[in-house]
Amino acid sequence: MRSAPDGEPPEPAIEAIAAHYDSLDRFYRDIWGEHVHHGLWLSGRESPEEAVLQMSHLVLDRLELPPGARIADIGCGYGATARLAAEGHGARVVGFTVSAAQKSYADRLVPSRGAVDIRLQDWAVAEFADGELDGAFALESLEHFADKAGFARKLRRAVRPGGRLVIATWLRSDRVCAWSQRHLLNALCREGRQPLLTTAGALCSTLRVAGFSQVEVEDLTRRVARTWNVIIGRTVLRLVTRRQYRTYLLQSTAVDRVFALTACRIWLAFRTGCFRYGFITCR
Repeated sequence: MRSAPDGEPPEPAIEAIAAHYDSLDRFYRDIWGEHVHHGLWLSGRESPEEAVLQMSHLVLDRLELPPGARIADIGCGYGATARLAAEGHGARVVGFTVSAAQKSYADRLVPSRGAVDIRLQDWAVAEFADGELDGAFALESLEHFADKAGFARKLRRAVRPGGRLVIATWLRSDRVCAWSQRHLLNALCREGRQPLLTTAGALCSTLRVAGFSQVEVEDLTRRVARTWNVIIGRTVLRLVTRRQYRTYLLQSTAVDRVFALTACRIWLAFRTGCFRYGFITCR
């Protein structure tokens, strides 16, 4: 882990990321469900569960998967989107997580068609033959990668010519005031075990330099921000009604208990405009 300038979040160690998700496993699944990512509200009338599925389906639609495609789910969490790819497209999916708790849960669920192989492995050390994959996606996992250039180069080699990469990721705005950077973005990155957030422009430039073409970015910020109203509401309700939540927050050894505060930071970061949600498709 490199040292960081005063106030800037350091590059997180893989062990710290894994411990974060293992520590919060039961709370993530209870509050988020098995899809640990933002919902996508298109009409505004969707339930939170429908919105979450819409985000996963958008990722898979943009991949333009042929039947039986071999794809990688980088940072697969509990494997929910990987299973949708297998069941809906007959895809053969290899998913990567560094959380033993996530893999344990995912391994208990077998898709009705296709195949899902969840690996407890850091994507950075995974090996693929050149052009082995028909496509790949990273649904809210790229935030944990400090070396985004290395991530892009590795995927460029692994995905066959004409294959697609889809990234849905947290970003920062091009212009962020010093207060928001220090007290919102830097703080939420430290608490969420993430390096400093990048911008849409910088990430797209990295992908193009790596050799991807037709790099297109959409700002979905306004369509996903409602997620945090839902998360905060569910968290408050559980704190009031469930003793295990209050006990966890009071434990002096619960290093990730501050993540309850992180949800409030993200909610405010959305409202102030310093936090963005990018959806990137490239070939």
